[in-house]
Amino acid sequence: MDKSTLPPPLTDAEIHALLDDQVQGPARAALLARLQHDEAGRRRLDAWQAQRDALRELHRNLLDEPIPPALRDAAQGIYFSRQQRARWQRWGGLAATIVLAFGAGWLGRSSWPRYPTALPLAALPAFARDASVAHAVFTPEKRHPVEVTAAEQEHLVQWLSRRTGKALKVPNLQAQGYELVGGRLLPGGDGARAQFMFQNTQGVRLTLYLGALAASSPEITFRFTHEGPVPGFYWVDQGFGYAVSGPLTREALMALAEAVYRQL
Repeated sequence: MDKSTLPPPLTDAEIHALLDDQVQGPARAALLARLQHDEAGRRRLDAWQAQRDALRELHRNLLDEPIPPALRDAAQGIYFSRQQRARWQRWGGLAATIVLAFGAGWLGRSSWPRYPTALPLAALPAFARDASVAHAVFTPEKRHPVEVTAAEQEHLVQWLSRRTGKALKVPNLQAQGYELVGGRLLPGGDGARAQFMFQNTQGVRLTLYLGALAASSPEITFRFTHEGPVPGFYWVDQGFGYAVSGPLTREALMALAEAVYRQL
């Protein structure tokens, strides 16, 4: 076939749609037909499939282990009353959902959330877009990029844990070349949001944005998105959303997001 008549190579978004089964029928067949003439696209699709399969296998041996009795009892006893939720909603506080304060413990050690059926693109990415916008707003700041600096990390974690309704933990990304700058409290569609900011020796800044989501939000594994000023990876686990954003390549962000997940 003449190169001038070859179909255009697949974009990252189209490859991602194939990987996530977001397209079916004739639309999927058309993408697969184009993929036959797109060697680079096939390599990217194979690499991303391998990444996803590897993530699914993380800690799989823990799937069948019972939750310790102490945590099971806590799950039954810790909840927010309707009156508390209404009051906190009025004051821009916690989301109107049950948030388990012990989530960073045993549940944080469990396997990756199971890969879901395709999620409509308009459903959850609002959370990822908010994370991206928050990154773009605060990372350029020289004097006030955060509300509480890394020098007060203990206070920062206690404060944001109290406001988000979950015992938070700051991931250590030194092995990836990033040091904690600090963090801040932000509003979100479902309640309070926390943002932790990190920076490497070249001055590149990375943010971790997290908070409780509406009870109807599905659990999902890593999703890559460029719905905003900077790209990022986001996921949902146990009713809590997480987003890692920064001006980095997909592969670099994936590695950082995996490091964050392993520690949380």
